[in-house]
Amino acid sequence: MNDGLETFVRGTLGHEARDLDLFDRALTHSSLGRDSYERLEFLGDRVLGLVIARLLYERYPNESEGQMSRRYNALVARETCAEIGREMGLPKLIRVGKQAREDRASESDNVVGDVVEGLIGALFIDAGLEAAQRFILAAWAPLLESQGRAPEHPKSALQELAAARGLRAPEYELVARTGAHHAPRFKVRVSVPRLGEAEAEGASKQEAETSAAQALLDRLK
Repeated sequence: MNDGLETFVRGTLGHEARDLDLFDRALTHSSLGRDSYERLEFLGDRVLGLVIARLLYERYPNESEGQMSRRYNALVARETCAEIGREMGLPKLIRVGKQAREDRASESDNVVGDVVEGLIGALFIDAGLEAAQRFILAAWAPLLESQGRAPEHPKSALQELAAARGLRAPEYELVARTGAHHAPRFKVRVSVPRLGEAEAEGASKQEAETSAAQALLDRLK
């Protein structure tokens, strides 16, 4: 495993690891009952946020805080991290327990996105901010280049639409939560009186709310 892990860190992350155990931990799910990526993910999430925030501040000197926030939210979203993780081939590298494997936890947005942030945390501890930033800028470059106008978050867009029509703000209701603890699924309903309602699922409540808002916006087009 160490040879394969070292190859992955060098080839995919572009880093010569000093402490391979950090990267081993970053790929380990808590269902194995041992040190997992959770603490590294906590750290990596903050490092990612700092790097992306600084990048946007410097890249868009004439944009408002609101515009930069919309860009930021899209770039650090769990779905975005998971997309990057899948491009890196992480699902086959993440180690999970038997039940989590049967539940295909290593393929979920939650787990894959968390592991990406865990790897960022490992890079930060092993080599500092510069190494973590180098990886983030390389991995996120295609997404940064594809952003034109600052994307508008579906929940914000729906709220603005309701306000423009003199209607009450959207209301979000948790309809159901299913799945195992490590791979939950949430179903949420969003409704706006006199405008309509829509339901959607997601790997987190926030993700489900976002998808439900987008579903209602699509219905109203």
